[in-house]
Amino acid sequence: MKILILGGYGVFGGRLAQLLADLPAVELLIGGRNLAAATAFCKVFAGQARVRPLQLDRRALAPALQQEQPHLVVDASGPFQAYGAQRYAAIATCIAAGIDYLDFADAADFVAGVGRYDTQAKAAGVFVLSGVSSFPVLTAAVLRQMARHMDITRVEAGIAPSPYAGIGLNVMRAVVGYAGAPVKLRREGRDAHGIGLAESRRFTVTVPGRVPLRNLRYSLVDVPDLQVLPPEHPAMTDIWIGAGPVPEVLHRMLNLLAAVRHRLRLPSLQPLSPLFHRVLNRMKSGEHRGGMIVRATGLRAGVSIVQSWHLLAEGDDGPYIPSMAIEAIIRKLLQGERPAAGARAATHALELADYERLFEGRSIHVGFRHEVSGASLYQRVLGSAYASLPASVQALHAPSAPKRWHGSARVERGSGMLSRLLAAVFGFPPAGEQVPVIVEFTEEAGGERWTRRFAGRTFSSLQTAGVGRNEALLVERFGVIDVALALVVDGGRLQLLPRRWSVWGVPLPRWLLPGGNSFEADVDGRFAFDVEIAAPLVGRIVAYRGTLDAHHE
Repeated sequence: MKILILGGYGVFGGRLAQLLADLPAVELLIGGRNLAAATAFCKVFAGQARVRPLQLDRRALAPALQQEQPHLVVDASGPFQAYGAQRYAAIATCIAAGIDYLDFADAADFVAGVGRYDTQAKAAGVFVLSGVSSFPVLTAAVLRQMARHMDITRVEAGIAPSPYAGIGLNVMRAVVGYAGAPVKLRREGRDAHGIGLAESRRFTVTVPGRVPLRNLRYSLVDVPDLQVLPPEHPAMTDIWIGAGPVPEVLHRMLNLLAAVRHRLRLPSLQPLSPLFHRVLNRMKSGEHRGGMIVRATGLRAGVSIVQSWHLLAEGDDGPYIPSMAIEAIIRKLLQGERPAAGARAATHALELADYERLFEGRSIHVGFRHEVSGASLYQRVLGSAYASLPASVQALHAPSAPKRWHGSARVERGSGMLSRLLAAVFGFPPAGEQVPVIVEFTEEAGGERWTRRFAGRTFSSLQTAGVGRNEALLVERFGVIDVALALVVDGGRLQLLPRRWSVWGVPLPRWLLPGGNSFEADVDGRFAFDVEIAAPLVGRIVAYRGTLDAHHE
């Protein structure tokens, strides 16, 4: 199978080629105006697929198609927002040549307008699918899954790339080009406009049982979803899609420029694209992880419900997700599965199960969340991951769990002067073996007060579900100190990982964040705990491990 990738040496085209590298039946023509760049890409390409550089201009595609006669053309060039009056020239040329076509288009108007070629494509017996990427293919698949359980009325979604993913200049041109410009969307049941990158919201991507992505700022982007998804869900009154690039200081600078452009009616900011491209690709800091969230509100039997879908991608796997939709279609073609002829947005190109197969073997994790009436604190934070906990751990955190538990523990204390002082201030127990333990739970402030008694020494903390920047975290308060913990299910253990902390509500530096290896588990059918509290520059303050049994009155 011969595939011509326009812009094949660029960010998305190059990643697509790498995803197809294991296919010996595929020949990839790495096309573009820069022959040197295409040749350099082919020289370092590793895999069973054959690659060959090809110099061409997408605006004059016919000679190359006649000479090479590829089975499929993939447009990975862009920016599609800047294709001008002849924006569909490549599509028209492919249809005339009887060649199938896919593209990565992220321009809403471009994708929404592809349907005008539907009759011609059907007559030629070819398929033309536009917008074959995370937005709108993955978003549409998620919403179809949600729509099985409710009539969707409101949708908000966001994508947060890893700061180490890198961004192409054409993508930056597209984003900066619509900053401060009107963006078509659905709002309060009417066709309306938002202002690109000038409207912002905050989301937390939190796959159940995984360390959440930190709470990030997302700003409105002009993506196909805004126009092509509402017609598929007749009850939908509102849709909003944002992107959450980091660092936030650069993000907020874009927000400010977008607002100024809109207010003062300034021309496009696209001339600033090279500057933002250079800065964004150099300001790489923080965790190498990215994510995506789709949150929908809807009605079921007249009752309002909320569902959300979350994706976390660790390390280098995340940047490949936008190219996976086209990868999946190509693999299906090789197996004899062919999209129906016609020209349309690619919203029905894949189902969620197709993506889940692509994610297998990669550090990409997904999961749904929904509200559960009467859920306990830990059930609310963990979501569906709660069901994977050992029975004894579930028993302690269940809504109907006994409020008093007895057991014993081994207690260790830090030896430094500062660690001993801190242990005394917080009332942590002295060191000892087989120390009797009583733990009591009482409802307080919408959370749980944990009162622990070690051989007569008492200390307590208040645990609540985090809100705002602590969303999806468990917040434990010791006096004036709040520590936000991620609840992570791993290997049959419930790990409690510190993520943020504050004193009197004032956030403190993460490098000073108290830590330690703390988890809950099952030992011979009994609830077991292993808690360590340590701090940078101080070391271990206290550690206690043991087992508990329910005390029934």
